[in-house]
Amino acid sequence: MYHFFAMPADICGQDIFIRGADYNHIRNVLRMKKGEVLSVSDGSGAREYRCHIEDFEEDCVHCRLDFIKEAEVELPVRITLFQCLPKGDKMEFVLQKAVELGVYEIIPVRSARSVVKLDEKKAAGKTARWNAISEAAAKQSKRAYIPEVKPVVSFADAVQYAATLDHALIPYELSDDFGRTRKLIDSLQSGETAGVLIGPEGGFAEEEVEAARRSGIIPVSLGKRILRTETAAMVFLSWLVYRFEH
Repeated sequence: MYHFFAMPADICGQDIFIRGADYNHIRNVLRMKKGEVLSVSDGSGAREYRCHIEDFEEDCVHCRLDFIKEAEVELPVRITLFQCLPKGDKMEFVLQKAVELGVYEIIPVRSARSVVKLDEKKAAGKTARWNAISEAAAKQSKRAYIPEVKPVVSFADAVQYAATLDHALIPYELSDDFGRTRKLIDSLQSGETAGVLIGPEGGFAEEEVEAARRSGIIPVSLGKRILRTETAAMVFLSWLVYRFEH
């Protein structure tokens, strides 16, 4: 079953209207017909609307509600992924998989060892593309919420934001207390917020880890092996899926 998103204002009682790019995708790419069933979320993360296509109007797909299902697909903790900019198209891979695994929001970060340097114009273009990837991944994985990819920030700004969350962790290869990592993950409770800072290919500079530590962000181990930047976030998020959904 195909899954789409609609603005809350376009969900009116028994009538649901799908507009914009999704309208074109449904009508001209998927070539769906009247009567076909689909699911719709309003982006709040609370409900899934099961409906069927009633008609195609000039600028929207008019759907008719069949029933409402309480959404149970979101992690009970809101996870912010602070991903230091990796090389090539690795960021797109990280975004896609993080969204599939339940991340709440993604914040790209410039760090001392980030090879990628984006000027303001390029950063804005990348952010727009990254949000499109997030939306596509949310639809594919039938999320009830589209994680936002925020504009690129400095490491200092990332640390400042992470310090406001209920929990914040920074995986670091020189941290070898894996038992502490397990205890921290087990201590997470439903309704809390948590952030994880993932370094670039060259890892974090020592002074960055120390700055994070001074702000209350806890250095942790992700195991005995050194993970690639595009693997680290997936490992952490997978642990959270096991922690809350098994």
